[in-house]
Order: sequence, then C-alpha cells, then structure tokens
Amino acid sequence: MVETIKKEWFGNVRGDVLAGIVVALALIPEAIAFSIIAGVDPMVGLYASFSIAVIIAFVGGRPGMISAATGAMALLMVPLVRDHGVEYLLAATVLTGVIQILFGVFKVAKVMKFIPRAVMIGFVNALAILIFMAQVPHFLGINNITYVFVAITLAIVYIVPRFFKAIPAPLIALVVLTAVAIYSGFELRTVGDLGTISQTLPSFLLPDVPFNLETFMIILPFSLALAIVGLLESMLTANIVDDMTGTSSDKNKESRGQGIANFITGFFGGMAGCAMIGQSIINVKSGGRGRLSALVAGAFLMFLIIVLGNVVIQIPMPVLVGIMIMVSIGTFDWSSFNYLKKAPKSDSIVMVATVAIVVYTHDLSIGVLAGVLLSAIFFVSKISKIKVQKRLLDATHYNVEGQLFFASVEDFLEKFDYDIEDEKVVIDFTDAHIWDDSGVGAVDRVVLKFREKANEVEIVGLDAGSQKLINQLAIFKSDNAKLPTH
Repeated sequence: MVETIKKEWFGNVRGDVLAGIVVALALIPEAIAFSIIAGVDPMVGLYASFSIAVIIAFVGGRPGMISAATGAMALLMVPLVRDHGVEYLLAATVLTGVIQILFGVFKVAKVMKFIPRAVMIGFVNALAILIFMAQVPHFLGINNITYVFVAITLAIVYIVPRFFKAIPAPLIALVVLTAVAIYSGFELRTVGDLGTISQTLPSFLLPDVPFNLETFMIILPFSLALAIVGLLESMLTANIVDDMTGTSSDKNKESRGQGIANFITGFFGGMAGCAMIGQSIINVKSGGRGRLSALVAGAFLMFLIIVLGNVVIQIPMPVLVGIMIMVSIGTFDWSSFNYLKKAPKSDSIVMVATVAIVVYTHDLSIGVLAGVLLSAIFFVSKISKIKVQKRLLDATHYNVEGQLFFASVEDFLEKFDYDIEDEKVVIDFTDAHIWDDSGVGAVDRVVLKFREKANEVEIVGLDAGSQKLINQLAIFKSDNAKLPTH
C-alpha cells in the first residue's frame, strides 16, 4: 500500500509537475469555451476544472489522467441552463455525482467490454477531428500574424523535443511566445477575449433551488445523461491512457472517483465534468504519469487565475491553438487507414459511421451508442445463419447447425419438409444451441407441425443450456430430449 502511494505520487515528481503546469495552461481556454457552450459564466467552468482535477487526483482510479469541464458534458447542459438557470445546473451536478458513485458501487464499468474496437477507434478519431475543428475559429481568417504564431508553435512542439527534453515543448512555446506577444504589441487574440476571469477562490454554497420532488424530476434526466456520458468518456480515456503508458487502471474506482468529484464540485459553483482525452494526452506526452500531475494541474490552474490572472489573459490564442492542433494530430489513430483495408467490412463501416455521427452531431455519446448498436446488428446478422441438413436413414434426420435465437427463427422454420406422414423424425441439435424463448418457440412449432400429420418426433443432441430452456419453456414435454407422441 505504502509502495503504491509512493509510486503514484512521488515516482515521477519532476515529470508530473512540469506536465501539470502545461495542462493547467491548456485547461483555461477549454474551460472558458465549454462554459460559453453551456451558457454559463466562464468561472463556472474554471471552478469545475480546478475542483475536479484536484479531487480526482486523490480518488480516481487512473493515475496520469486529467478530468475537468468537458465539451461533451457542456452540450448536454444547454437546455437545462436555458430553461431553468445555473442553480439547477449546480443541483444537477450534485445528483450526477451521486449517480456515478452508485454506478461505481454496482461495478457498471464492466459494460466497457461491450464497446467494440472499431467503435473505440472511431471515437478517438472523431474526437481528434472535433478538437481540430474547435480550433479553426480561433485562427482562420483573422490575420497573417496569427498564422505565423500557430506555425511557430507547431515548429517548437515538434522540433524542440528532438534536441531538448528537460522542459516540455508546449510549456516552452507558451512562455516564449506569450512574452514575444506581450512585448511586441502584435495584434493577436488572447485568452482574455474568451471571457472575464474573476481572481477569486470558489466558496461553498448550496444550490439555490427548491428541495422538492418537482426539482428532482427536472434535474434527474439531465443528471442521468451527464452521468452516463461522463463515465463513457472517462472509461474510454482511461483505456487510451492505459495503452499509452502500458499500465492498467481500476475502472470502478474511477467511476466512484468521478462521482465524488462532481458531487463536491456542485457545492463549489462548478459544472459537471469528466476525463478529458485531449488534456490527458497532453499530460502523458509532457511526461505526466502519476496522481501528482492532476493535482498540480488543478492547483496551478487556480494559481494562474488568482495570482497571475492579468498575465493569463494575455496568452495568445494562436499558441494554444498550435498546442491543441498537436493534440488532435497525436490523438488521431493514423493506423486506422490501414485498418480500413484489413478489417472486416462490417468493422470498417462501424468505425466510419462512428466518426461521421460524432462529427455531425458533435456528441460523442450518440456516436458511440450508434456504433455499438450498428456492431450489434452486424454481429447478429453474422451469427443468425443457421443450416438444417436432411438425411434419409432409418428415419428422417435433420441435423441443425448454428445458433437458434430470435434472428434465426424464420430461416430455421423454412428448412423442414412438413409433407411427410406416419414417419419418425429425428432433429439433431449436436452442432446447434438454443439461446432464447424465440428459439424454443420455433422448436415448438416444428414439433407440433410434424405431430399434426401423425409423425413421431425425437429431439437429440441438446446441450445442457438448450435442454434447460426446452424444459422450462417448451409447450411439449421433454424427457431426456425425447418427445412423447401422445
């Protein structure tokens, strides 16, 4: 236990501190932008990013992962803020935390195994595209010096690490180019142009809403959606960081941690948040590996706002744009083009569909759910093929091969010749399995149709699971797979 704490907190102090500083600088424009999306004051997003990042450092299940206010969550908040105001959003944030804690307690993270690899690749690629698209308004069509600053930033973050790695390249770009912008007087958009930053600490407060059933029913649908989307994005981010670092994480602990962070954040004037793929990648690529990086990111974010607020608002947006473009390039899975050639056509369609839906709707949850649903449809289509071979021996034998369930019932019923009379019919399920009530119902129909013409029917080869379903659900009686002819 002690060794684990030492490793997670103090095993990479220098790398975690420097990475946390870079992440804190990148969090500011993101938090402000997401606040604007949600329709709330910029400080709501900044307080949320500070609170969630600090709390998750202690209670999260994935060291090195950054959680804060996110765009996917902000989009879900728009109708609630518009119709009921920010106080209801704070109450919804508290309830979101409670729901996520319950999800963690009941180990809902297990559902992650139902998300196919094609959907994961599509999710990541769509996120990379959305990150890039979000930067376009901040540099396209503004002025030539903006393009120059973006280009220089990209040059620094890609070239400097080849020769000098002691300090993260994004941090060098931020410090150097901010100083150049301040002393040169170039006409550049800055962080301050995104919104007003108040140099004050968050304070504890109860959401100013009526504590009654009506309020609960108003916020419940939003809290449920926020909880699900937040956990979905957090679990996917955890998987990505797992792969990048070659380590594992406790997804159920992460779920509980996200819940605790959101629950507390709602009482300190912050909106609900979750893990951030972009910032987590910045953290890992900047050398962050432990819990200290998330703590430093949150603490330094607040330090920047309170102590260096006047400097922070002068950070040029083109510099942050360049860093986020680097993130989008690093996030995109470039091997997916080769994947499209080699993967089964159905998996390729799922990946492309996930990307297209996410980019079109700007909603990561809709894209992932659509991808999972499409994968399920393709999977059902593949396994629903069932074969029935007829052989004439001492009796009429039918050998069934495949999976008998709701999607294969129709094909199964069409495979039998019901015109024979006064014969013995043997249906062999040695190479088949019955999965559900629909499958049992199909067997019922076949047996009863044969019996109508005085045929003796015997079913053989049922495995234990299929036999159990037949015994429980079949209209006819089964005894050791033999059917009485009465």
